[in-house]
Amino acid sequence: MSRVIFLHGPAAGGKYTIGKELSELTGLALFHNHLVVDMLLAVFPFGSPAFVAHRERIWLDVIGDAAAAGTSLIFSFTPERTVSPGFPQALGGRVTAAGGTISFVEVKCDEAEVQRRIEAKGRQEFRKLNSLAAYRLLRAEGAFDYPAIPSPLAVDSALTSPAESARQIATALGLPTIGWT
Repeated sequence: MSRVIFLHGPAAGGKYTIGKELSELTGLALFHNHLVVDMLLAVFPFGSPAFVAHRERIWLDVIGDAAAAGTSLIFSFTPERTVSPGFPQALGGRVTAAGGTISFVEVKCDEAEVQRRIEAKGRQEFRKLNSLAAYRLLRAEGAFDYPAIPSPLAVDSALTSPAESARQIATALGLPTIGWT
């Protein structure tokens, strides 16, 4: 049976870093959102109708097909207004219909820490939001307003290291580990 660990939280909240640690700890593949986002940005402007439709369809198809194939993975997701409000539920339905399970894990990070991290050097690796001015403008415009995603598990990346957050997630979800990092 496949398992999908759905990490969600704010931009610069630490989802990718925690996901990498969790992947190393458990051996699960990390399918982070920028694999698809960056691919589509090569062709479509962010938020355009084609970008939005393809991004969501690819996320649903890849994760749904992985679940059907019995492949477990970690998915990182930043809730924001260009994603349909029902996406987490649609993905959950797709995974469970394929016989898998999905665990929603909130990655919390206080606003001051998000703003401190947004321009960090490591955020240049992908086409991530990495301008504090742009982040503040988007936030003021409501770009990150998104319905709450019910999550029985949360980690606080401002208070806990990525490795410790990964250990907490693995332990809480009973994930088999391949080693403690």
